[in-house]
Amino acid sequence: MNTTDAKRILETALICAQQPLTLRELGVLFNGGLAADSLKRVLADLQNDWSGRGVELVHVASGWRFQSRPEMREYLDRLHPEKPPRYSRATLETLAIIAYRQPVTRGDMEDIRGVTINSLLLKQLEERGWIEVIGHRETIGRPALYATTRQFLDDLGVESLAGLPAMDGTPAQLAKLEQFELGMLDVPDSAPVVIPPALHASTIFEDLASNVGKSSQSDPQ
Repeated sequence: MNTTDAKRILETALICAQQPLTLRELGVLFNGGLAADSLKRVLADLQNDWSGRGVELVHVASGWRFQSRPEMREYLDRLHPEKPPRYSRATLETLAIIAYRQPVTRGDMEDIRGVTINSLLLKQLEERGWIEVIGHRETIGRPALYATTRQFLDDLGVESLAGLPAMDGTPAQLAKLEQFELGMLDVPDSAPVVIPPALHASTIFEDLASNVGKSSQSDPQ
């Protein structure tokens, strides 16, 4: 099969897919007739074909997908002018702590934030599919260990945790979160043919508060 036909098949499958597709799933399209290395080269060519357009082909944690570019968001938002509910600062701070310190217990999060964390806050993040319990710490009470999910990475538009902005690990850095909510609220529960703009981590983390440990006691916990 020539490259042109391979690209046409991949393009069709990816545009019609409701979720990112892995290399294994994409290989099924060719009955194993296209090796993984060749498949990656065709995908790279396809990425170049879509450069400069309003839609891009990206590789996220769960696989490959088409999504609209961030600069298109201003215009796409006009189709849905209603504002989604916003997460509280406490929720966003907790999410960032899990992202950068995982796996962590609820007690670890409370030590960093300096306040008690409401169990409903963690439940909200679990229901959204951004965090999950991956085990229990072998200590008194065996507290649950929380970590982020592939869905979290997909919604951020990054391939792995390495795609998150570099942090120095201090509580001050962990608190960079108010802009976190700018994009994370618009990710649909079931993705359309073309995913809305990616939530680029370098943008959503950039202008946030500077000290998790100084969270206001009056903030929702």
